[in-house]
Amino acid sequence: MEKLKMFINGEFVESKTDKYYDLHNPSTGEKTGEAPCCTVDEVNAAIAAAKAAFPGWSSTPAIKRSQIMFKIRELIIERMEELTMCVAKENGKVWSEAEGDVLKAKEGTELATQVPSLMMGESTMDASKGFDTVLYREPLGVFAGIVPVNFPAMIPFGWMTPVCIATGNTIVLKAASLTPKTAMMFAQLYKDAGVPDGVVNIVTCSRNEIDTILEHPDVKGITFVGSTPVGKKIYQKAAAAGKRVQCLTQAKNHALVMSDAPIERTVAGVINSAYGCAGQRCMALSCCVVEEAIADKFVAELKKQAAQIKVGPAYDKTSKLGPITYKKHYDEVVADIEKGVKEGATLVLDGRNCKVEGYEDGYYVGPTIFDHVTADMTIGDEEVFGPVLCVKRVKTFEEGLKVMNANPYANGSVIFTQNGYFAREFVRHTDGGMVGVNVGIPVPIGFFPFAGHKDSFFGDLHCLGKDSYRFFTESKCVTQRWFDEVEMQNTEVSTWDGTI
Repeated sequence: MEKLKMFINGEFVESKTDKYYDLHNPSTGEKTGEAPCCTVDEVNAAIAAAKAAFPGWSSTPAIKRSQIMFKIRELIIERMEELTMCVAKENGKVWSEAEGDVLKAKEGTELATQVPSLMMGESTMDASKGFDTVLYREPLGVFAGIVPVNFPAMIPFGWMTPVCIATGNTIVLKAASLTPKTAMMFAQLYKDAGVPDGVVNIVTCSRNEIDTILEHPDVKGITFVGSTPVGKKIYQKAAAAGKRVQCLTQAKNHALVMSDAPIERTVAGVINSAYGCAGQRCMALSCCVVEEAIADKFVAELKKQAAQIKVGPAYDKTSKLGPITYKKHYDEVVADIEKGVKEGATLVLDGRNCKVEGYEDGYYVGPTIFDHVTADMTIGDEEVFGPVLCVKRVKTFEEGLKVMNANPYANGSVIFTQNGYFAREFVRHTDGGMVGVNVGIPVPIGFFPFAGHKDSFFGDLHCLGKDSYRFFTESKCVTQRWFDEVEMQNTEVSTWDGTI
């Protein structure tokens, strides 16, 4: 039974807390360890370590920081198998998904290796007669990352940490308290790559200690991924304290399926998006808005393909759908399915009471499909965060787009069609920040921002892409002038000197 430690100032340190989180293997249900609920003093110690490391790290040349990021990338590749196994065992992602989680951490690291060019500023000679202006991008100081359970590698070590530290900042990560083991493996990897002590610090704690982070004067910015209610509160509280904030929150991604879409291929794309990662991702395609003309055939094919998905333990490489990450959320997903039944939706495929031989105590929910979901049903408008797919039927493209845009969330939206006009109109008028045309998971490669809208995001600058470089830096404009012999004698200076 492993008792995890904190990672502060380059060392794994045992917490003095008397409160611990039980860690479980979701594939078996067995307890595998404990993570500390770190004290306020310990959280403050992590922030102090990050603050102390900032001057030396921020003055390290960008090319040197880039070289360390290349070393981190190299070690991720070298340790791919053990990192993948850790994600599978603590999170429940099946092998290919767990490996993808780690590969996404590698992708974020690759973005960070470009810091010498992407952190470049701008300059103009003779912006005004005799005046030259240069814009520099500089790090801010200590950032805090608050991490969810669903992507233990990608979110903290793909979205948050790489660009944050590559641009010269330091970071305190609040790892997900129920899936922190992967974070601790990355802590060792970063140390082995040569990241100086104090640049990256990792704690596990409760919301009470998180408030310390949100209000701490030495924390300059917050990056958060999690639920909309929590994200909204974090955004309000941290922004009110004068901090830079980005909060990536919930989703209820919809796909509009037109009557000209190839049904079998479209269903395959929907299945992959809806049930990948057991539906526990903010880009899960959890609702299909289908034209009536093909709805019956579409739902029949959905049921056929979904019923063939092999549910099994995460580290069995033949499994296609793994368990829910923790027991409390398993109960919530089952309750949501039961609510959908009570609301009157047609349960086409029931994932409740899913049992895997030899893993009867695991947290398994099988692929679930609801048909005839209407606007008054919460099952079709609120995030379930599980392998549950809803079908809403519409008569026209215009009706379908209206149904989709009525949702309060706008992370991703998708259209399946072979009609270029409908595709173009959809791209122009959908509220979704990440849009797919015949692409079930429209997440762009990490050189573009992860761009949710509406109640799926709170902030001004998104994570990844050039947005991430802007979020983790602030601009400084320097205007300079050098006097010639004539100007040295001038004693009359205009109020608008150099600005007009």
